[in-house]
Amino acid sequence: MNPLLYRLFPFLYWFPINSVILRGDVIAGITGALVLVPKAMAYAQLSGLPVYFGLYTALVPAILGALWGSSRQLATGPVAIISLMTAAALTPLAVPFSEEYIGLALLLTLMVGVIQFGLGAFKLGAIVNFVSHPVILGFMNAAAIIIALSQLDLLLGITKGRSDSFLVDIWEMFGNLSQAHLPTLAMSVFALVLMLVLKKVKLLSKPSVLIAVVITTLVSYAIGFAHKTSGTHEHIADPAARELVASYVATQQQAKTLQSEITAKGATLRELEKSGDPRAVTELRYRIDLMKLEAENLEKQNKERMGYLRKLEFERLDAPESQTAMLYVAGKAPAGVATDGQSWHIKKIEDGKLNLTGGGDVVGNIPAGLPSFRLPTLTFDAMLQLLSAAFIIALVAFMECISMAKALAAKTKQRLDPNQELIGQGMANMGGAFFQAYPATGSFTGSAINLQAGAQTGFAMVFNGLFVAATLLFLTPYLYHLPKATLGVIILLAVTSLVTPAALKHTWKANKADGIVAGVTFAVTLLAAPHLDKGILIGAALALVLYLYRTMKPRVAQLGRHSDGTLRDVKVHPGIPTSEHVVAMRFDGQLYFANVSHFEDAVLETVAAHPKAKYLLVVGDGINQLDATGEEAIRAIHERLHEGGVTLVFSGLKKQVLDVMRNTGLFDEIGQQHIFPNEDQALAVIYEWLGEEGRDDLFCPVGRSEPALAK
Repeated sequence: MNPLLYRLFPFLYWFPINSVILRGDVIAGITGALVLVPKAMAYAQLSGLPVYFGLYTALVPAILGALWGSSRQLATGPVAIISLMTAAALTPLAVPFSEEYIGLALLLTLMVGVIQFGLGAFKLGAIVNFVSHPVILGFMNAAAIIIALSQLDLLLGITKGRSDSFLVDIWEMFGNLSQAHLPTLAMSVFALVLMLVLKKVKLLSKPSVLIAVVITTLVSYAIGFAHKTSGTHEHIADPAARELVASYVATQQQAKTLQSEITAKGATLRELEKSGDPRAVTELRYRIDLMKLEAENLEKQNKERMGYLRKLEFERLDAPESQTAMLYVAGKAPAGVATDGQSWHIKKIEDGKLNLTGGGDVVGNIPAGLPSFRLPTLTFDAMLQLLSAAFIIALVAFMECISMAKALAAKTKQRLDPNQELIGQGMANMGGAFFQAYPATGSFTGSAINLQAGAQTGFAMVFNGLFVAATLLFLTPYLYHLPKATLGVIILLAVTSLVTPAALKHTWKANKADGIVAGVTFAVTLLAAPHLDKGILIGAALALVLYLYRTMKPRVAQLGRHSDGTLRDVKVHPGIPTSEHVVAMRFDGQLYFANVSHFEDAVLETVAAHPKAKYLLVVGDGINQLDATGEEAIRAIHERLHEGGVTLVFSGLKKQVLDVMRNTGLFDEIGQQHIFPNEDQALAVIYEWLGEEGRDDLFCPVGRSEPALAK
């Protein structure tokens, strides 16, 4: 068959397929889906989207990633880290769960897919190597802690604020611990204990999450765990509370109008910038900045109002929860008025409507049916705001994906193509963006289950997706009473494996600089949350700076003759014999523009410290690269030493270094007779040149061999 056809449709490699393999894929697909469905809903909640978006992300991206990826066992879908990064990218721009937020999520998914597809198509998968392992390690540990802390509101039943600092929000939430909803806390503890116990039972360990979901949903339904209702500020009897809610609604509407004006003026600004009218551009930019300050002030006012409103406890007139009814501040209901006996709190206010909760939080209504086709909203401003986040998410998602794919390939002996995997992940996210999915990537848990269950081709994920589709079509009504506390526990258990202090300690022991990089990335990610991209960007920049610093000052060792006959560093082995006639030194690193001055200084200082030396031997085994600046530096050193009566000799130079020297004529200038394959041959010839003068020198080679010139 045409190789191009296999390149365009890599899933053709699966064929021909026999019934045994297909049966194994069906079993693996269903097994994986049983674990994936509840986790997908939990991860969607983490991303700030309605829970059914997790199921949408487990459908289309899973199938497309399998069809166009390289790994046959990799399970593509929603994962904890990318879900958190999605929320971090979108929360500063829109309110979670809102239509605007959903539109931005779909645009982000499309941008991530385009970036991944582009990198794979142009075979640029190696770009992920610029983000080092210590950076990812520090980021993963910090992100895992952020994920765990972000579930506290669901586990405790406390509403969490939303600001530009995640840690401030968490601190404020801890200040409201007295408002913890005890039934929610009890449900969280029950779900946690249930899952931990089920994991200990061998036969139930794999479907433990699904079993816990079923049991907690039944318990929730049986005890009437959820109580939800709605109303407006007019239904609040207390004048002060009613006025506060009315002010919140008015300010919220004013902020929305202002934001729309900012967006419109932003478009006008871009047109003016093209026309080249600097005065008009400056004036409009100034007006936009003022409007942004006003919008920030309005948001700050509403945040303060909501902080007070959430502390209020209401009693509600006895009426069905589906109907609106009067609300009284707790303890202030008129005598003789019958209330429903529930304690109600304001959860959020949206479009003038009060959403109140009087019990535990549950998933609620999930739209039945498959995700509909929906075009992401493409606006220049939104794409500009999401660009850096999309790039970071694309790289982190691919690194998580490819690390799992490599682990699977090592076990299955399958040949893995990283660039094709990038294309597969890009296709998954681009396709998912049009069917209401948020960014997906390879899942560690899903892939491991896929392999253990016997998946041999990507058909396993196709069947996995079909099971998710069946869930959306037929099972969504049964998920209404699923407690969100259960989803919080699922996420909490899922991220515990991402907290790896032992790995951080190991990195510090292996290399102090890498340990610093991991530590700084961890701290910045934690402190800058929800702006997670700052952690990776600063960590990657620090890793690059430290790498350049290390290469700017590579190790330069003066050598002496060890008792075993080898040349060793005199600083490491003090007292070993050296020579006043011959100075030997070794340079460990590439010789390029950033470290030539370090090389020159080391050479000249060493020669100055040995005024009687007639020969300088540079052991070049460690020089693996030579650029134009390095070549010029060697030429200058050779000329300067020659003028001082010192002969420069090289040994062990690699082919790529010798090629540069030959191409520039430096090889002939130094002389072939001064360049040797190894240090012993070089020293043997040097001592031949010294004659009687160096006869009793202890630095003389133990065993002299016939000299040979470098080829």
